[in-house]
Amino acid sequence: MEQLNFLVGEWVGTSKVYENGLVARQGAAYEKISYDLDKNILVIELNTEFLQLHTIIYYDEKDQKYYYHRFSKSGASRYPAEYKDGQLIVWKDEKTRFFFVRTAEGGFQEYGELMINGEWIKNFEDTFVNTQ
Repeated sequence: MEQLNFLVGEWVGTSKVYENGLVARQGAAYEKISYDLDKNILVIELNTEFLQLHTIIYYDEKDQKYYYHRFSKSGASRYPAEYKDGQLIVWKDEKTRFFFVRTAEGGFQEYGELMINGEWIKNFEDTFVNTQ
């Protein structure tokens, strides 16, 4: 779990949703990320103008992989994830993935991609700076 320390903090930023390569919606975003249960889970509380999520990430020692548990008003989902090349990659399915990456400025970015006609296309991007 220590690999995910870069995500811990109280974050403010901008959320963008893309359609056909263009920004279709954009708004303010707030995210609080903290460890719980003696640093065995990472809790993410995301609030944007158009999306609210409560997410729990944990590392399963037996499986040797991360799991991303996403809760929203419309339900819950669980996806496998991996830490690779300094970023957390969440696999919703073989054609949908999310990235959590550290930025050079000390913030972090979360973005999603969809596989369309054999090419990864960005469908959302949240960029954050730490308020702490």
